Amino acid sequence: MSNISTTPPLADILVLDLSRVLAGPYASMMLADLGAEVIKVERPGHGDDTRQWGPPWAGGESAYYLSVNRNKKSITLNLKSQEGRNIIRDLASQADVLLENFRVGTMEKWGLGYETLRELNPGLIYCAITGYGQSGPYRDRPGYDFIIQAQGGIMSITGPVEGPPMKVGVAIVDITAALFAATSILAALHERERSGQGQYIDIALLDSQVAWLANVASNYLVSGERPARYGNAHPNIVPYEPFPTSDGWIAVGVGNDRQWQRLCALANWDDLAADGRFATNPQRVEHRDVLVPILQERFQTRTSEEWYAALVEAGIPCAPINYIDQVFSDPQVLARDMFVELPHPTAGT
Repeated sequence: MSNISTTPPLADILVLDLSRVLAGPYASMMLADLGAEVIKVERPGHGDDTRQWGPPWAGGESAYYLSVNRNKKSITLNLKSQEGRNIIRDLASQADVLLENFRVGTMEKWGLGYETLRELNPGLIYCAITGYGQSGPYRDRPGYDFIIQAQGGIMSITGPVEGPPMKVGVAIVDITAALFAATSILAALHERERSGQGQYIDIALLDSQVAWLANVASNYLVSGERPARYGNAHPNIVPYEPFPTSDGWIAVGVGNDRQWQRLCALANWDDLAADGRFATNPQRVEHRDVLVPILQERFQTRTSEEWYAALVEAGIPCAPINYIDQVFSDPQVLARDMFVELPHPTAGT
């Protein structure tokens, strides 16, 4: 965001966050980053589950917990007690947003459901995040990111072609649900400016997972064919995958036929440029079993650094395959201020 104003856009918004672990806390962290005051409610004597998830630790604080709970104020309340529930009702009567990720019916059982709280605060935006949503045959089931990755289809298309299904390396379902939650909350805040009314937002991990199947879902719905695993390749684009070099690997994404011709020109692959089987992307996809082995062999004639320099010069999308430590020393990552040091009373800086 540009520095048009020194006042964060959500500086006047109060968020009451009753969520734990990742999806809810990530969503409320995004709101906090935009300036909202976020009050995080945790269990007495234990706190958020992720406070115990480690190592690594920073001054006794879980790195996992710290990753999704910056810019928040934490309090502890026993929501099973009448006193704790009364405090929540009082806070909810003043809040703009309430966020929770308890199993379906839990907040209602405690007398803290949306219908109850909206009587105290008609403008309250209430966002509930669950594994399967507030309706449907699975509504009462618990759901973790890994479980939803399995049920939502992403594991069936992730991993080696002949290998077992694999989960994505980060909790992508939780993060996607958090993005949908934060976006929906922002939309509800905008609607409240017009109508004066709050909203009930029902976010399901499974819905989020199915939604971001995107082109893979569309491929199935159009063709009727079950999508297969392609390893690191792309079902609709060739070449679009990592290739071995003489000293490592490089990721190359040729998104159109102009880029293909530039790749062939910089590598002096005149034979491939002239081969009618590879002239267009649909033809390259059709003949991937012929083309990819040729490319795998030819990319091994240069080092990763040599390929990277040549591909960048030619305007062909490419990248080294970085380890996480390399990500945080990457000049572009540093230039974009993606690594920011913040003070913490116990974890340090």
